[in-house]
Amino acid sequence: MPFGLVSAWNKRRRSKSNDHTDPWVYKPVEFWQLEDQTPQPTKRHHGSSVFTLKEMEEATGSFSDENLVGKGGFGRVYRGTLRSGEIVAIKKMELPPFKEAEGEREFRVEVDILTRLEHPNLVSLIGYCADGKHRFLVYEYMQKGNLQDHLNGIGESKMDWPLRLRVALGAAKGLAYLHSSSSVGIPIVHRDFKSTNVLLNTNFQAKISDFGLAKLMPEGQESYVTARVQGTFGYFDPEYTSTGKLTLQSDVYAFGVVLLELLTGRRAVDLNQGPNDQNLVLQVRHILNDKKKLRKVIDPELGRNSYTMESIIMFANLASRCVRSESSERPSMEECVKELQLIIYTNSKGLGVALPTFRKA
Repeated sequence: MPFGLVSAWNKRRRSKSNDHTDPWVYKPVEFWQLEDQTPQPTKRHHGSSVFTLKEMEEATGSFSDENLVGKGGFGRVYRGTLRSGEIVAIKKMELPPFKEAEGEREFRVEVDILTRLEHPNLVSLIGYCADGKHRFLVYEYMQKGNLQDHLNGIGESKMDWPLRLRVALGAAKGLAYLHSSSSVGIPIVHRDFKSTNVLLNTNFQAKISDFGLAKLMPEGQESYVTARVQGTFGYFDPEYTSTGKLTLQSDVYAFGVVLLELLTGRRAVDLNQGPNDQNLVLQVRHILNDKKKLRKVIDPELGRNSYTMESIIMFANLASRCVRSESSERPSMEECVKELQLIIYTNSKGLGVALPTFRKA
């Protein structure tokens, strides 16, 4: 049974073309079967390649455990090498039958959105594979993994305060770009922003990933009422949870949670803690603007010579405003970008190090 259209954007695009020879036209799954499994010249569509199952097997060594780099709600992620020699991350959809329809929709949303967006703080989609029932997403490879691993000691190195500020700024720029609507004419809500979806390359440049739950806002509207709240526990906007009303500020709340993770080194939700200490926002929200108590929640892994208390106070204040219960009281992502630039400047100046220069992105 065909899926409904993802958004009004797709509706306008589909009205212009019903050509089933196009590899990315919305149609029933049976239409997605490629004619054969022999190597074919790579097709290009909106800058992304279309791969066969055989190419995915070759790239990952038949999905060997040696190339497995992670697991998520969508499936497993492998490190792969394409025939061109390019190293990539390959996400393989592995879902139980009752979740396949939902997974198919997320797959199509991700391809549809990422093939139209280009920004240094968004993970690039290299291509995809829709070979029979097999679904793969092929991304640029992010050598340093995700932000949460580094904050929780799984990554190869701890992050000092200037680096955490730079990562926060990069993520903020990525979200601000999505919200700006400058690229596609319609603002996009990520809806699943979290520290595991902030990936880091060799230079620790932050890039946002995983757009399967992203929502294009209806034209001319600032909110969208959904029948089902989607996202990740611990990052849910309270207003979205209680009313079903999704706004750009829902991403701002989630961004505020990630800021708190950067500040404290703690997880958004830690089930190993007592009942009253599991939720990071509830645990620290009341002390973010208390200068004396604030010192107690600073990640002890942070070197004292890497930060100034002035920058910590400014950062905590920004995080506090991002996680306010009322969405109207939160800053925009563009405001977050500007404030983080000021915080980085303030910290650098206070430490007496070279002041950073910011490029517009």
